[in-house]
Amino acid sequence: MSRLREHADDYLRLRRALGFKLQEHGRLLPQLVAYLEAAGAATVTSELAIAWARLPEDAQPIYWAHRLSVARRFAAYMKTIDPATELPPRDVFDTRQRRPTPCLWSREEVGRLLEAARALRPPLRGASYEALFGLLAVSGMRVGEAIALSRDDVDLADGVIMIAEAKFSRSRLVPLDQSATEALRRYAARRDYLCPRPKSQAFFLSAASRQMTYSQARATFVALTTAIGMRTEALRPRLHSLRHSFAVATLVRWQRSATDVAVGMPALSDYLGHVHPAGTYWYLSATPELMGLAAEQLDERFGVSP
Repeated sequence: MSRLREHADDYLRLRRALGFKLQEHGRLLPQLVAYLEAAGAATVTSELAIAWARLPEDAQPIYWAHRLSVARRFAAYMKTIDPATELPPRDVFDTRQRRPTPCLWSREEVGRLLEAARALRPPLRGASYEALFGLLAVSGMRVGEAIALSRDDVDLADGVIMIAEAKFSRSRLVPLDQSATEALRRYAARRDYLCPRPKSQAFFLSAASRQMTYSQARATFVALTTAIGMRTEALRPRLHSLRHSFAVATLVRWQRSATDVAVGMPALSDYLGHVHPAGTYWYLSATPELMGLAAEQLDERFGVSP
């Protein structure tokens, strides 16, 4: 093992001992070391780090910036060991995020999606995707959270879902309304009838009676949204758009019922599993309906319209 590779292992071991998981670092750092070794370098140089970060060449600049940040952190560590180490500059790549126009689902559109999912074959696949997409639409859960649910995580008696080890290593409870709970009860009964001997204890089963994967869910979503006419050249909904739509629909409901949005936002943030309410505001697009309701409230309160 080369000295550079030993230093990389020590670096990962040290930071993980401090509580960092470093899953991406653990995957990317060996690639960086191999690139440096292939170039005959004994330590990190700015030129080589930037060249490595720019791989693959057809990736987005923000991905390059992420790779360079991995190299920068390792270079800062190496600088304490080898003064010849160069710390790559920070602002090499454009890291500004260009937010795509969100696709916000109406109740009718969600209904069409679930109807199309129900028609999938074999029947277990149809039942699973109808229940999965329905849950995402009414709870705002992340896709990964939903497909990772085990049967023990879903309390169908009290209508509460337990999400353990979610994003940011946070666990939370997601209470459901009665109609959503009843829909999940119907799915569980049909799932167990169609698959009495599952190969997994996952709540949502694939057609092979195993836990479904994100790639399977995404491919099915793409196929269904294409089939029902929701996916066009101009509009490309993502699974995440169901979560986005839930957040916006919640705000619309609050405005219609004169709920204090400022008071409610921390609760919505907790429900969605965000660390701070600022993360929740990202989802709240200025839709025409929201702007119309806001204008009505301004007029009622101050006698003026924006």
